[in-house]
Amino acid sequence: MDREELKAIVAQMLRELAPAQTPPSPPPVKGAETAPEAPPDDGVLPDLTTVDLRAQYLVPNAAHGAEFRALKAKTPARLGLGRCGARYPTASMLRFRADHAAAQDSVFSLVPERFWEENHYPFVQTMCKSKDEYLTRPDLGRRFDEKNQAVLRDLLAGQRVVLAVGDGLSSAAVQANAPDCCAAIRQGLQAQGIELGPVPFIQFCRVGAGDHIGDLTDCEVICLLVGERPGLVTNESMSAYLTYRPHTGIAESCRTVVSNIHRQGVSAVEAGAHIASLIGRILAQKASGIGLREDGA
Repeated sequence: MDREELKAIVAQMLRELAPAQTPPSPPPVKGAETAPEAPPDDGVLPDLTTVDLRAQYLVPNAAHGAEFRALKAKTPARLGLGRCGARYPTASMLRFRADHAAAQDSVFSLVPERFWEENHYPFVQTMCKSKDEYLTRPDLGRRFDEKNQAVLRDLLAGQRVVLAVGDGLSSAAVQANAPDCCAAIRQGLQAQGIELGPVPFIQFCRVGAGDHIGDLTDCEVICLLVGERPGLVTNESMSAYLTYRPHTGIAESCRTVVSNIHRQGVSAVEAGAHIASLIGRILAQKASGIGLREDGA
């Protein structure tokens, strides 16, 4: 859903609500905003997604308002949305639709070419030929054709640790988090005496693409940064999948995962430092996933 479609929906809802009698609006909440009663003169609607859901509390005259606010401060879940009769108020409904549209956009949009060019990520592509094929044929997103196999062999030959970035199910996630996370990982590994080679960008990437890279390069560890399926809280969540001795057919339980890498979760830099530490432990213990011991013994 683009801006024009969203503006049309808002205008239609406001026209429908105008003649109706509505209950008094709840008192304003500090740090929260509500939907406008009429379109602004300049025709530009305020961005509802900038409202912090942790601070927005739309229940009037709440019996335990202070306690509920303390609860909301700990989660971005949609609590205390208020109601208008048996329905959600306009502000809550529009925010839901805006977040849903952002999630859909992240799934169906492509990472722009300038992203991998500006960050100097060599480009490769799985066997998927389009976004539609990627969404309907997960198996093709785990493999590379002969041309891209040759590129990966030449690019990553002799690398003990391979770091790669894949678009996954959220183009927004890798654009927002991958550059800073990669820089922190590289710096953390250099402190351990481990040098990284080039970082390829993989279009139409599934987690299993890292296993095929293991077949092609015989690397010890692969770290694949990939955009995760977006939800209504954020469309920018990225995860890191670390696998020791990756190969096609390896069990999912053999992966170590760092998830929720985004602004409201684990920051990209903090995650990168942690991932570099994990890679060192994986190399030392020669194991990942359920085989990796927490105590490092």
